Amino acid sequence: MTYAIECRKLTRIWPGNPPVEAVRGIDLVVEQGTCFGVLGPNGAGKTTTIEICEGLLEATSGEARILGLSWKTDADRIRQQIGLSLQETRLSEKLTVLETLTLFRSFYKSGLDPLEAIKKVSLQEKTHSRIKTLSGGQKQRVAVATALVGNPKLLFLDEPTTGLDPQSRRDLWRIITEFRQAGGTVLMTTHYMDEAERLCDRVAIFDRGRILAIDTPQNLIAGLGAEHVIVFSVTGVQEAAEDFGSGLPGVIAVRRENDHHCLSVREPHVAIPALLSMIAQQGLQLTSLTTRQATLEDVFVHYAGRGLNDGTEGGVR
Repeated sequence: MTYAIECRKLTRIWPGNPPVEAVRGIDLVVEQGTCFGVLGPNGAGKTTTIEICEGLLEATSGEARILGLSWKTDADRIRQQIGLSLQETRLSEKLTVLETLTLFRSFYKSGLDPLEAIKKVSLQEKTHSRIKTLSGGQKQRVAVATALVGNPKLLFLDEPTTGLDPQSRRDLWRIITEFRQAGGTVLMTTHYMDEAERLCDRVAIFDRGRILAIDTPQNLIAGLGAEHVIVFSVTGVQEAAEDFGSGLPGVIAVRRENDHHCLSVREPHVAIPALLSMIAQQGLQLTSLTTRQATLEDVFVHYAGRGLNDGTEGGVR
């Protein structure tokens, strides 16, 4: 099988004293026609790995093959078949949307008509508007259109919806879904767990330059052994222990998030009465309690012991 992306023993070390290992021997394959999500906290090595796959960085060792081709020998062929939307795309403020797409279309031997790319991101009414007049969500859609105008087989999206309002996020979800349904492959990073669960066929959880787990979102969540999470807070003369609730029936795992305790459980209707009884017995007062479905955030905490928005020492990307 020819994979859309195939990374073997990929490493990247940034010079320094001491050197920083941003990527530590990663093996990763992405099948064609799928949407693959890369998750992890800031500094996990996600962006470094993707920039190697995009040809923007060289690996210290190992290799990333793109659509069966090597950056060392087939760079021009790869560039003609991929589209990039980076974390921050700086477009010329004085150009119109159509002029911007016409410029990017000129970089490819073949591709979409610029007007067709504009239609794909639903910006027809802004065709002749200057970039500086667009909202943040509209600028992000233009950035995605610049990645689509070459009619790529593989689309790289690095946190494409960060900072967007809910409607703009859903507009981009539609664009990504339609691209994949047309046979394209997507590799994306995101900090939004609902986004990954909705869009991605498979996800890889990164931390400190390594991959902790790869599977479908559903299988990763099911692998926790707990379908629900009870989130609660208590007050009292004596502070509740970090592992408060760990001995209750049906509790799979316990963790503390700031002022809240989180219990991963199989059956909340069994665990909640036992929890309330335990709180009363210890003379504590319940100040809040909610339940929710387990998510990929819980999967990450299970593997890495911290949240997706926590940073990583060493400053890798």
